Amino acid sequence: MTRRLLLVNGPNLNLLGTREPDVYGTATLADVERLTADAAAEVGFEVRAIQSNHEGVLIDAIHAAREDCAAIVINPGGLTHTSVSLRDALTGVDLPFAEVHISDVYAREEFRHHSYLHDVAAVRVIGRGVQGYADAVRELVPLIP
Repeated sequence: MTRRLLLVNGPNLNLLGTREPDVYGTATLADVERLTADAAAEVGFEVRAIQSNHEGVLIDAIHAAREDCAAIVINPGGLTHTSVSLRDALTGVDLPFAEVHISDVYAREEFRHHSYLHDVAAVRVIGRGVQGYADAVRELVPLIP
């Protein structure tokens, strides 16, 4: 079995640490990647991380994951609420995935309450800050076939 997870961070998550710190905290994307890699290492996995502000780049990375990854941890950012294509990519590769959101999207604007991924994600971690990435790894790994 492949012992690698793909970590996907969508649009604007490259601004972590400076973007709305009252909502997202002060941890950077590098902090998130390190936290996720540390949690994965605890259970014998490595992590390949990608962040992009371009939907097609994320979809290509998800497609490539079926070659050498056992599962995916994804914070799709704003694409959560808009992208059928991202959903199709995730279901198309047939890898279990965890949907992560740093903030509690249900305590925010109404448009953030809808997720195109919620019914197909193996795990959903919402509103736990950046710690949610590590929680997602720990909840997802036991579900890997």
